[in-house]
Amino acid sequence: MNKLKIKLLFALCLLVMGRLNAQTFTNPLLPSGADPYSYYKDGYYYYTHTSGNRVDLWKTKTLDGLKDAERKTIWKAPAGTAYSKEIWAPEVMFLRGKWYAYFAADDGKNDNHRMYVLENASADPMKGEWVFKSKITDPTDKWAIDGDVIDFKGQLYMIWSGWEGDHNGKQEIFIAKLKNPWTVEGNRVKISSPKFDWEKNGDLGGGAHVDVNEGPQFLVHADKIFVIYSASGCWTDFYALGMLSASVKSNLLDPKSWTKADKPVFKQSPENGVYAPGHNSFFKSPDGKEDWILYHANDKPGQGCGGFRSPRAQPFKWNADGTPNFGIPVKPGESLAAPSNPNKK
Repeated sequence: MNKLKIKLLFALCLLVMGRLNAQTFTNPLLPSGADPYSYYKDGYYYYTHTSGNRVDLWKTKTLDGLKDAERKTIWKAPAGTAYSKEIWAPEVMFLRGKWYAYFAADDGKNDNHRMYVLENASADPMKGEWVFKSKITDPTDKWAIDGDVIDFKGQLYMIWSGWEGDHNGKQEIFIAKLKNPWTVEGNRVKISSPKFDWEKNGDLGGGAHVDVNEGPQFLVHADKIFVIYSASGCWTDFYALGMLSASVKSNLLDPKSWTKADKPVFKQSPENGVYAPGHNSFFKSPDGKEDWILYHANDKPGQGCGGFRSPRAQPFKWNADGTPNFGIPVKPGESLAAPSNPNKK
């Protein structure tokens, strides 16, 4: 009888350990992948990151399952067009009954980067046909990357990183209303320009310098709407996240509605071996109770904007004043509880 109890206890321990292992994960989520974006719908995460000349989409029930997830190239850039190369920071999201993919692309010359839109009417974005819809731009048609779209209080808005003029030197954040998911309505409005020293690390050598605000992402909580953006050059270890905030009752197209935090809200952690964290997105846990940040970072200093960047995720909390508290980047290999899921047993 005692032997049977021992066996049962041992089996129970193995079962508990298996469940614990199944409900934890470690960063990075993939060996490499810059500009990660995740959208959760109907029990699945749909994940994308920069892949070069195409838009790839992953589908997985668990965040930690990305390594083994279904993956599909949903669109490959045709040669010889204005959007054939340097496809950056795709975002795949569900808006008003259809799936849309937003991305920046050019013809091989960075000065020609603009934003573009794909559309898919299928209920499952891994199925159906992804159709090239159009370029999406404001009347100035200036350099633009890193677009993010939100359906806020019945109105579509798009934010992106752009140039005031036609030459590099400063990347700023613009916002505009959308008439529909692929058409800008009215003029763009600048709501952020590099202002603080931590936004201006961008020496390229040879006397060239670029001040950077890029990768803006909407985040709504209670009575506030935030834009979390990446500051300084991604080729520096000082790449970090900044924050703009506004009241949900304010006019989002009025620059005066937005207040910029004077310090970064998420930055490198040499003690944890995480450098240049940035270009984030957000998602809720499957049960809707947890808030998560998804971002890329390097494991070592000086690794720049190349293939060393890898996607990571961690939960975050909210401060008493309603602002997000992202903490510090979690050390690679540290065990984290997976996003809370009511369907897990």
